[in-house]
Amino acid sequence: MSSRRKALCSFLSLAALIASFETRALAADLDVDVELVLAVDASRSMEPFEQKIQREGYIAAFRRKEVIDAIREGVNGRVAITYVEWAGSTVQRIIIPWTLVDSAEASEKLADALDQPIPSTQSRTSISGAIDFGSSLFDNNGFKGMRKVIDISGDGANNNGRPVADARNEAVAKGIVVNGLPLMTRGDFYSDWAVADLDIYYSNCVIGGPGAFMIPVNSWDQFPEAVRRKLVLELAGKTPAVQKADWRDAGKLPVILAEDKPMYDCLSGERIWQRRMQDWESR
Repeated sequence: MSSRRKALCSFLSLAALIASFETRALAADLDVDVELVLAVDASRSMEPFEQKIQREGYIAAFRRKEVIDAIREGVNGRVAITYVEWAGSTVQRIIIPWTLVDSAEASEKLADALDQPIPSTQSRTSISGAIDFGSSLFDNNGFKGMRKVIDISGDGANNNGRPVADARNEAVAKGIVVNGLPLMTRGDFYSDWAVADLDIYYSNCVIGGPGAFMIPVNSWDQFPEAVRRKLVLELAGKTPAVQKADWRDAGKLPVILAEDKPMYDCLSGERIWQRRMQDWESR
C-alpha cells in the first residue's frame, strides 16, 4: 500500500471514530467494562525511531487475539479507549478520541486509525500534567465504565508542572487507577537527566489505586510484548501476581504492584532539572 493511500485510510478510520463518538455523546452513557486512557510519552527525549516503536507496539497489540479476547470476555464485552501523547505540563494531544471497542473489527479500526504520521516531540516531561489531563477525559465522555484507568508510559521522571504524587493521589481519590510502563531505554545523551531506577520511581510516585501495576521495559525489543501483556491485564481487569520492585531479570518482564513501594524521592526529576539548568547557566 502506498504511503498516500495508507494515510488516506488512516484519516478515514479516524474520521469514522470521531463521528461515532459525537453520535454517542448525544445519547445516554454506554456501559463498558473499562474506560482506558493510554497516555504515551512524546517528550524530546524520545527519538523518532522510539516514537515509531511505541506507536507500532500499540497498533500490533490491538490486532492480537489475546487483547481482543480480553475485551470480549468482560461482563459487558466492550471497552472504551482513548490514545493521548504528552510532554510538558501544557502539551497533551488526543491522537484517538474515545472509541468503543467491542469486536475484532472495532479493534482493527482502532489500530488502523492509530497508524498515522507521528507528530514532532515537545520539550519537558510532565507526568502530572498527563494524569491531570487524563483524569479530565472521563467527564461526559459518553461511557460508564466499571473501572477507569490511566496508563502512563514514559522514559523519565516528572520535571515540569505540579508534583506527580499530588496528581496521582487526586486521580486515585476520584476512583481512577493509574498504571505504568516505565521505559528504561534512554541513551547516553540523556543519561545526565535520568533518575536512577525509574521502575522504583514509578512504583512509588506514579502508579496507584486498587490493583494498580506497572511493567518495566529495559530494552525496546521488549516493548511490544510489554504492551500486549499490559493491555490484556487492564482490559480483562485481572490482578497480576505480586513481584518485588527490585526484580532484575533481563530475560523476563515483571509485573510490579502499587503496594510494593520502597522509599523514593518523588521530586527527583525536578531536582535533576534544576541542577542541570544551574550548571548550564554557570558555563
